[in-house]
Amino acid sequence: MRTVIKNVIVVTMNEAREIFSPGYLLFEHDTIIAAGPMKELTEEILAGASQIDGKQGILMPGMVNLHTHMGMIPFRGLGDDCKDRLRVFLIPMENKAMDEEMVYLSTRYAAGEMLLSGVTSVLDMYYYEEEAARAMDEMGIRGIAGQTVMDEGACDFSDPYEAISYGERLIKKYHSHPRISACIAPHGTSTCSSEVLKAAYSIDSSYEVPFTLHTAEMDYEMDFFEKEYSMTPAEYLDSIGVLGKDTLAAHCIHMTGKDLDLFKERGARVAHCIGSNTKAAKGVAPVTEMLKRNIPVGLGTDGPASGNTLDILTQMKLCADFHKNETKDRSAFPAEIIVSLATIEGARAMGLHLVTGSLEPGKQADLVLIETQSANMFPVYDPYSALVYSANPSNVEAVFVAGECLVKDKKLVKTDLDGLRNQLFQKMKGTDFQKHMGKTE
Repeated sequence: MRTVIKNVIVVTMNEAREIFSPGYLLFEHDTIIAAGPMKELTEEILAGASQIDGKQGILMPGMVNLHTHMGMIPFRGLGDDCKDRLRVFLIPMENKAMDEEMVYLSTRYAAGEMLLSGVTSVLDMYYYEEEAARAMDEMGIRGIAGQTVMDEGACDFSDPYEAISYGERLIKKYHSHPRISACIAPHGTSTCSSEVLKAAYSIDSSYEVPFTLHTAEMDYEMDFFEKEYSMTPAEYLDSIGVLGKDTLAAHCIHMTGKDLDLFKERGARVAHCIGSNTKAAKGVAPVTEMLKRNIPVGLGTDGPASGNTLDILTQMKLCADFHKNETKDRSAFPAEIIVSLATIEGARAMGLHLVTGSLEPGKQADLVLIETQSANMFPVYDPYSALVYSANPSNVEAVFVAGECLVKDKKLVKTDLDGLRNQLFQKMKGTDFQKHMGKTE
């Protein structure tokens, strides 16, 4: 089936950063066929095609959430202001409450939330990831299911090597799937031994999937590696041979110039989670220096228990504001750069830049239509500026993944949000989250 979306501002994010205003886009089945100015939309192109009038909205590539934990929806809003939620709250709560069904229902809800906000690709990192992969597949989103591994064990596996074997089976299961893939995702530099890190890296790199983990995020992490090895976490990863082109490091807040040079030399990539990092008062990652070195960087929300929302539009605004403030330069991080981090550069960091991230012939039809009829979207002088500084998830009108319409008229097509919420709520009722959560000093 051929579909034309017309009367839109087409923000292609191709190499030339072409914008067609007004413009159109044509896709057939799951593939983009053409994009261009409206004056080139001929009757021949329209013949036999389904037509969608974009009403002067902004048509952009689907956004990429490069780092999140979709199974954490039940924990959203709990312990937001306590000092150490990971050890004091999150891990104990996961061990008490998390199971396969909870991950499945939470991931379905999280995928729905992301689709409604224009996220079409996501790299998840959590437990029971076979259930997460199943949920993402059912929801129609494009995703990588990262099976988390920890030395001390977790809610799904007490032995990290069992989690690694599970992850490899999952990689094999989805190896040929058109939208879903998997990887092994060690929790972090200080929560996994060198042997576990090397075992996970060997498998991930052999299947050419991301080797992703939390890196240079915590103060105590930095202190540990300085005391034990006289190294930074980045130097440690390099010393054991797991810093390479498949390495996708999340956060990377406390990076030195030498660390960044190592990332550049090894071809490693970064998931920048400005919202959760600043909410937790951990700092602002040196993204300016990363981009100067051409290190692939994309945006992530972190989990809903850390950054609360799962949309990338919010991250774009935060990214602009914090980095301009950090550099004391209003002209730093122009909107075009930030939109690229949310789309094509995020796809590049995820290893999917040949598939998605820009609106070009031959790529998958992962599309987001941002309406410009709402009060906050008038006028639009610069679509990049409008996306970064004005737009929010409520402006997402329609979303397509691989040519399938998953959001229409601001509502999910395949299911409804209320249904997803009610299913998850019924599961949560069996576990009293509030009872286990007190004031933590």
